[in-house]
Amino acid sequence: MTEAAELPPAPEHAREVFGDRFADAVRYAELLAEAGVQRGLIGPREVPRLWERHLLNCAVLSEVVPEGVTVCDVGSGAGLPGIPLALVREDLKITLLEPLLRRTTFLTEVVELLGLDHVTVVRGRAEEVMGKITPVHVVTARAVAPLDRLATWGIPLLRPYGEMLALKGDTAEEELKSATTALSKLGAVETSILHVGEGVVDPLSTVVRVEVGESPGGVRFAAKRAKAARTGRARRRR
Repeated sequence: MTEAAELPPAPEHAREVFGDRFADAVRYAELLAEAGVQRGLIGPREVPRLWERHLLNCAVLSEVVPEGVTVCDVGSGAGLPGIPLALVREDLKITLLEPLLRRTTFLTEVVELLGLDHVTVVRGRAEEVMGKITPVHVVTARAVAPLDRLATWGIPLLRPYGEMLALKGDTAEEELKSATTALSKLGAVETSILHVGEGVVDPLSTVVRVEVGESPGGVRFAAKRAKAARTGRARRRR
Protein backbone atom coordinates (compact mmCIF):
# COMPACT_ATOMS: atom_id res chain seq x y z
CA MET A 1 0.00 0.00 0.00
CA THR A 2 1.30 3.45 -0.91
CA GLU A 3 2.06 5.62 2.10
CA ALA A 4 -0.28 8.58 2.41
CA ALA A 5 1.22 11.87 1.29
CA GLU A 6 1.81 14.42 4.03
CA LEU A 7 0.04 17.77 4.03
CA PRO A 8 2.69 20.52 3.91
CA PRO A 9 2.50 23.50 6.28
CA ALA A 10 0.34 26.39 5.14
CA PRO A 11 2.28 28.99 3.13
CA GLU A 12 2.63 32.45 4.63
CA HIS A 13 0.26 33.89 2.00
CA ALA A 14 -2.51 31.71 3.42
CA ARG A 15 -2.53 33.71 6.65
CA GLU A 16 -3.02 36.92 4.70
CA VAL A 17 -5.71 35.51 2.41
CA PHE A 18 -7.82 33.74 5.05
CA GLY A 19 -7.27 36.22 7.89
CA ASP A 20 -9.39 35.41 10.94
CA ARG A 21 -10.46 32.18 9.23
CA PHE A 22 -6.91 30.89 8.81
CA ALA A 23 -7.34 28.18 11.47
CA ASP A 24 -10.50 27.01 9.72
CA ALA A 25 -8.66 26.91 6.40
CA VAL A 26 -6.01 24.71 8.00
CA ARG A 27 -8.69 22.40 9.38
CA TYR A 28 -10.34 22.20 5.96
CA ALA A 29 -6.99 21.33 4.36
CA GLU A 30 -6.53 18.58 6.97
CA LEU A 31 -10.01 17.21 6.25
CA LEU A 32 -9.28 17.12 2.52
CA ALA A 33 -5.95 15.38 3.13
CA GLU A 34 -7.52 12.80 5.44
CA ALA A 35 -11.25 12.14 4.94
CA GLY A 36 -11.18 13.65 1.44
CA VAL A 37 -8.61 11.13 0.27
CA GLN A 38 -10.12 8.21 2.20
CA ARG A 39 -13.55 8.84 0.64
CA GLY A 40 -12.16 9.29 -2.85
CA LEU A 41 -13.02 12.98 -3.11
CA ILE A 42 -9.49 13.99 -4.06
CA GLY A 43 -6.51 11.96 -5.19
CA PRO A 44 -3.62 11.31 -2.78
CA ARG A 45 -1.21 12.96 -5.21
CA GLU A 46 -3.03 16.26 -4.68
CA VAL A 47 -2.22 16.42 -0.96
CA PRO A 48 1.28 17.96 -1.29
CA ARG A 49 -0.15 20.76 -3.44
CA LEU A 50 -3.45 21.27 -1.62
CA TRP A 51 -2.64 24.81 -0.55
CA GLU A 52 -1.32 26.32 -3.78
CA ARG A 53 -3.29 24.35 -6.36
CA HIS A 54 -6.59 24.09 -4.51
CA LEU A 55 -7.29 26.28 -1.47
CA LEU A 56 -5.44 29.43 -2.49
CA ASN A 57 -6.21 28.96 -6.17
CA CYS A 58 -9.91 28.98 -5.26
CA ALA A 59 -9.82 31.61 -2.50
CA VAL A 60 -8.47 34.30 -4.85
CA LEU A 61 -11.67 33.99 -6.88
CA SER A 62 -13.06 36.33 -4.22
CA GLU A 63 -11.25 39.19 -6.01
CA VAL A 64 -13.90 39.22 -8.73
CA VAL A 65 -17.05 38.30 -6.77
CA PRO A 66 -19.20 41.38 -5.95
CA GLU A 67 -20.05 42.19 -2.34
CA GLY A 68 -23.12 40.77 -0.62
CA VAL A 69 -24.37 38.60 -3.45
CA THR A 70 -25.82 35.09 -3.64
CA VAL A 71 -23.59 32.38 -5.10
CA CYS A 72 -24.21 28.83 -6.32
CA ASP A 73 -21.13 26.61 -6.63
CA VAL A 74 -22.11 24.07 -9.30
CA GLY A 75 -20.61 20.59 -9.01
CA SER A 76 -18.95 21.57 -5.76
CA GLY A 77 -17.32 18.17 -5.23
CA ALA A 78 -15.09 18.41 -2.17
CA GLY A 79 -16.04 22.08 -1.79
CA LEU A 80 -13.82 23.75 -4.37
CA PRO A 81 -14.11 26.66 -4.93
CA GLY A 82 -17.13 27.12 -2.63
CA ILE A 83 -15.55 26.43 0.77
CA PRO A 84 -12.40 28.58 0.34
CA LEU A 85 -14.61 31.36 -1.06
CA ALA A 86 -16.90 31.08 1.98
CA LEU A 87 -13.94 31.27 4.35
CA VAL A 88 -12.73 34.58 2.95
CA ARG A 89 -16.14 36.12 2.17
CA GLU A 90 -18.68 35.95 4.98
CA ASP A 91 -20.74 38.60 3.18
CA LEU A 92 -21.83 36.04 0.60
CA LYS A 93 -24.74 33.58 0.74
CA ILE A 94 -23.36 30.43 -0.85
CA THR A 95 -25.07 27.25 -2.03
CA LEU A 96 -22.89 24.20 -2.64
CA LEU A 97 -24.66 22.17 -5.32
CA GLU A 98 -23.50 18.58 -5.74
CA PRO A 99 -25.37 15.45 -6.97
CA LEU A 100 -23.37 12.70 -5.23
CA LEU A 101 -24.36 11.67 -1.70
CA ARG A 102 -20.86 10.89 -0.42
CA ARG A 103 -19.76 14.37 -1.47
CA THR A 104 -22.74 16.20 0.01
CA THR A 105 -22.24 14.25 3.23
CA PHE A 106 -18.64 15.47 3.38
CA LEU A 107 -19.66 19.04 2.52
CA THR A 108 -22.32 19.08 5.24
CA GLU A 109 -19.79 17.85 7.80
CA VAL A 110 -17.30 20.56 6.77
CA VAL A 111 -19.91 23.33 6.86
CA GLU A 112 -21.05 22.30 10.35
CA LEU A 113 -17.54 21.77 11.71
CA LEU A 114 -16.28 25.15 10.47
CA GLY A 115 -19.45 27.00 11.47
CA LEU A 116 -20.15 28.33 7.98
CA ASP A 117 -23.64 29.66 8.69
CA HIS A 118 -23.78 31.47 5.35
CA VAL A 119 -23.36 28.23 3.39
CA THR A 120 -26.07 25.73 2.39
CA VAL A 121 -25.48 22.28 0.90
CA VAL A 122 -27.97 21.05 -1.71
CA ARG A 123 -27.87 17.61 -3.28
CA GLY A 124 -28.92 17.55 -6.91
CA ARG A 125 -27.95 18.28 -10.49
CA ALA A 126 -28.15 21.81 -11.82
CA GLU A 127 -30.86 20.89 -14.32
CA GLU A 128 -32.95 19.33 -11.52
CA VAL A 129 -32.93 22.26 -9.10
CA MET A 130 -34.11 24.99 -11.46
CA GLY A 131 -37.16 26.53 -9.82
CA LYS A 132 -36.36 24.82 -6.52
CA ILE A 133 -33.56 27.18 -5.52
CA THR A 134 -33.79 30.94 -5.85
CA PRO A 135 -31.86 32.27 -8.87
CA VAL A 136 -28.46 33.64 -7.81
CA HIS A 137 -26.26 36.59 -8.72
CA VAL A 138 -23.18 34.45 -9.34
CA VAL A 139 -22.55 30.85 -10.37
CA THR A 140 -19.07 29.45 -9.70
CA ALA A 141 -17.48 26.24 -10.94
CA ARG A 142 -14.10 24.59 -11.19
CA ALA A 143 -12.98 21.72 -13.41
CA VAL A 144 -16.54 20.45 -13.74
CA ALA A 145 -16.88 20.23 -17.52
CA PRO A 146 -15.95 22.01 -20.78
CA LEU A 147 -17.24 25.58 -20.81
CA ASP A 148 -20.09 25.04 -23.29
CA ARG A 149 -21.53 22.16 -21.26
CA LEU A 150 -20.90 23.92 -17.95
CA ALA A 151 -22.80 26.95 -19.22
CA THR A 152 -25.92 24.89 -19.96
CA TRP A 153 -25.94 23.82 -16.30
CA GLY A 154 -24.90 27.04 -14.62
CA ILE A 155 -26.37 29.94 -16.59
CA PRO A 156 -30.05 28.93 -16.12
CA LEU A 157 -29.51 29.19 -12.34
CA LEU A 158 -28.64 32.88 -12.62
CA ARG A 159 -30.95 35.79 -12.02
CA PRO A 160 -31.15 38.43 -14.78
CA TYR A 161 -27.84 40.27 -15.29
CA GLY A 162 -25.95 37.72 -13.21
CA GLU A 163 -22.63 36.14 -14.08
CA MET A 164 -20.89 32.79 -14.20
CA LEU A 165 -17.29 32.62 -12.97
CA ALA A 166 -15.49 29.45 -14.07
CA LEU A 167 -11.99 28.64 -12.87
CA LYS A 168 -10.12 27.26 -15.85
CA GLY A 169 -6.56 26.41 -16.81
CA ASP A 170 -4.50 26.84 -19.95
CA THR A 171 -7.46 25.92 -22.17
CA ALA A 172 -9.54 28.95 -21.12
CA GLU A 173 -9.16 30.96 -24.35
CA GLU A 174 -9.70 27.93 -26.54
CA GLU A 175 -12.79 26.85 -24.60
CA LEU A 176 -14.26 30.34 -24.65
CA LYS A 177 -13.73 30.64 -28.39
CA SER A 178 -15.38 27.29 -29.14
CA ALA A 179 -18.29 28.05 -26.78
CA THR A 180 -19.18 31.46 -28.24
CA THR A 181 -22.27 30.31 -30.14
CA ALA A 182 -23.58 28.18 -27.26
CA LEU A 183 -23.09 31.04 -24.79
CA SER A 184 -24.95 33.46 -27.03
CA LYS A 185 -27.93 31.10 -27.23
CA LEU A 186 -27.91 30.87 -23.44
CA GLY A 187 -28.31 34.62 -23.07
CA ALA A 188 -24.68 35.65 -22.56
CA VAL A 189 -24.03 39.28 -23.46
CA GLU A 190 -20.40 39.67 -22.39
CA THR A 191 -17.45 37.32 -21.86
CA SER A 192 -13.92 37.90 -20.60
CA ILE A 193 -10.88 36.09 -19.22
CA LEU A 194 -9.51 37.35 -15.91
CA HIS A 195 -6.32 36.52 -14.03
CA VAL A 196 -6.45 36.76 -10.24
CA GLY A 197 -4.21 36.04 -7.28
CA GLU A 198 -1.31 38.40 -7.96
CA GLY A 199 1.29 37.88 -5.24
CA VAL A 200 -0.58 34.84 -3.88
CA VAL A 201 -0.51 32.07 -6.51
CA ASP A 202 1.89 31.33 -9.35
CA PRO A 203 0.69 30.87 -12.00
CA LEU A 204 -2.25 33.20 -11.52
CA SER A 205 -5.73 31.68 -11.37
CA THR A 206 -7.58 31.98 -14.66
CA VAL A 207 -11.27 32.84 -14.53
CA VAL A 208 -13.71 32.85 -17.43
CA ARG A 209 -16.45 35.39 -16.74
CA VAL A 210 -19.76 35.05 -18.59
CA GLU A 211 -22.26 37.85 -18.00
CA VAL A 212 -25.91 37.38 -18.96
CA GLY A 213 -28.72 39.75 -19.88
CA GLU A 214 -32.34 39.70 -18.83
CA SER A 215 -32.96 36.10 -19.93
CA PRO A 216 -30.42 33.70 -18.34
CA GLY A 217 -30.50 30.46 -20.29
CA GLY A 218 -32.07 32.16 -23.28
CA VAL A 219 -35.34 31.22 -24.94
CA ARG A 220 -34.61 27.53 -24.44
CA PHE A 221 -34.92 27.80 -20.67
CA ALA A 222 -37.56 30.52 -20.38
CA ALA A 223 -40.44 28.03 -20.57
CA LYS A 224 -38.72 25.63 -18.14
CA ARG A 225 -38.16 28.43 -15.65
CA ALA A 226 -41.77 29.60 -15.88
CA LYS A 227 -43.08 26.04 -15.47
CA ALA A 228 -40.80 25.43 -12.47
CA ALA A 229 -41.98 28.66 -10.86
CA ARG A 230 -45.64 27.70 -11.34
CA THR A 231 -45.00 24.24 -9.89
CA GLY A 232 -43.24 25.76 -6.89
CA ARG A 233 -46.13 28.13 -6.21
CA ALA A 234 -48.64 25.29 -6.48
CA ARG A 235 -46.67 23.19 -3.98
CA ARG A 236 -46.50 26.06 -1.51
CA ARG A 237 -50.30 26.52 -1.65
CA ARG A 238 -50.92 22.90 -0.68
